[in-house]
Amino acid sequence: MKKFLLVLSVFVLGLTFVACQEETTTTAAGQTTTEAMVPQVLNWNIGADPETLDPTLNGASDGGDVINQTFEGLVREVGGVITPGIAESWVTSADGLTVTFTLRDSKWSDGSDLTASDFVYSWLRGMDQATASEYAWIWEYTNIVGSIDAVYWTDTCNNTTDVCNVYDDNDDLVGADNADGLGDDNGLNYADTLAAVGIEATDDNTLVVSLVNPTPYYVSLMAFYHFMPVKQSAVEAVGGEEGLWAKSPELVVSNGPFILTSYTSGTGLVLEQNSEYWNADEVYLETINGKFIDLATTAYVGYNAGDLDVLPSVPNAMTAALIAEDPDFYVFPLLGTYYYNFLMDDADETWDNLNLRKALTYSIDRTAITEALSAGQVPATGFVPAGFLDNDGNDFAAESGDYGIPIDDSKYAEAVTLFATAATEMGMTVTELQAYLAGKVILYNTSEGHKLVAEMVQESWRTNLGIELDLQNQDWAVFQNTREEGDYDISRGGWLTDFMDPAGLLAIFTSGNAYNDPNWDSAAYDTLMTEAQATADPVVHFEKLYAAQNILMGELPIIPVYYYADVYLIQSYVTGWGRSVLGSLDFTHAQITAH
Repeated sequence: MKKFLLVLSVFVLGLTFVACQEETTTTAAGQTTTEAMVPQVLNWNIGADPETLDPTLNGASDGGDVINQTFEGLVREVGGVITPGIAESWVTSADGLTVTFTLRDSKWSDGSDLTASDFVYSWLRGMDQATASEYAWIWEYTNIVGSIDAVYWTDTCNNTTDVCNVYDDNDDLVGADNADGLGDDNGLNYADTLAAVGIEATDDNTLVVSLVNPTPYYVSLMAFYHFMPVKQSAVEAVGGEEGLWAKSPELVVSNGPFILTSYTSGTGLVLEQNSEYWNADEVYLETINGKFIDLATTAYVGYNAGDLDVLPSVPNAMTAALIAEDPDFYVFPLLGTYYYNFLMDDADETWDNLNLRKALTYSIDRTAITEALSAGQVPATGFVPAGFLDNDGNDFAAESGDYGIPIDDSKYAEAVTLFATAATEMGMTVTELQAYLAGKVILYNTSEGHKLVAEMVQESWRTNLGIELDLQNQDWAVFQNTREEGDYDISRGGWLTDFMDPAGLLAIFTSGNAYNDPNWDSAAYDTLMTEAQATADPVVHFEKLYAAQNILMGELPIIPVYYYADVYLIQSYVTGWGRSVLGSLDFTHAQITAH
């Protein structure tokens, strides 16, 4: 099959190159010969500069890809297969409520012993409100005893039965009262709450986890980067605050196949083989040069010049030809959704009208967008994509239906009618509503693909509804903060599940979730999600999840656009690489062959 190449000007990427080594061998006749060895150096474009490389704090796929090389959890997942990681085995009790992990003897990259207590420290750190991890909400979905209490603990009395205990800086009880003034003294402080979480290191190599309900996906969830261990002394090192230790080669300590040895903001990083990794004998790459190149066209030039070996994206214009002609171009379905957020903020009533949100949702041709991207994406008609099976073995997305959301231009006329209805309900004429929305901004992070989608959405709304919205892009780190702070009108969103259950997507829209970017608040939705997780009955679990998605898609605080697909362009001489079904690359056993 002919390889498709684009000839562009040559430029300098500043990558590290290693000279070929020579291996000396002796023949049967006693003669010595030298044979060139292929340098085991991988040049990888990571894309955006990750906000953090701290497993506990990270919430983005770019950071997760790097963390997957530098840290290891109890298990690893590659291609949907769970394999032992730091845990060499595990046993689940007959009632499904206790999981006991037996850890192998392993070490941190600094040569110190890694023990079960390191997992206890790391996990409690993830739950601890003082850590302020954006991913703290995920502990609710582990079903670990006491984890919800730790994550959502409060010392504020809200009714006459809640106990308010008052503690000093030394955690000593100095007073107690409740709203009825009885002075009850039977509450727990936060330190006690954390101590009551159902995780225990019974010895250096045994970790026991207690669950509230049987949780079939629990072990597979442990492959996710949030549950990887971090070393307390590294986290608490001077200068390592707020996760900066994980980007500092002089401070970082990790336990994965590679160790960070260089980091330059905005430019790139270097990973080198970790000699202390428990399975170091099966790690072949010596060095990984990771680059932070946002522009797909720039990275594509480097790839074709031989300066880059792995690309996570390609220019949109190249996609169709690469699919047709290049065997080194890979397309994988992803369990995630690309969408837009409406800012549902009490201080800004712009998007409060449901018919306005419906009009904008119906006035998008999702098929045209996915065809323009041409990388395997599927038009989205709900939030949960295909690939999740319910208790009866049915696909969750198929059972949910399309919620009336079009995949093409078939509802443009209905969108116009909805827009006029919204104008009336908002006390305006259509012209006044168009003027009211003029200059509102569609915000996205810098990427040619995001720009293309935003431009197509902008044009659809201009043509069909007469709305003149502006576009704005920001670098990834800035964009994350802007979106989190709710400083936008409409913003790009995207979410990939972290475990094989629809709750891994739907949970982010619960009230107070760090990733609830539209700031949507629905008590009914929150209740359903809580009930879905609290039950041990899979029938009830999925009934609640179906009902929750019905509410989400009925109120439309978001606009589903398409279901994700992963694309990679990887040189044929890179072999042995792997990929999680959740999207993370894995270079543990990758190697460079002769070329």
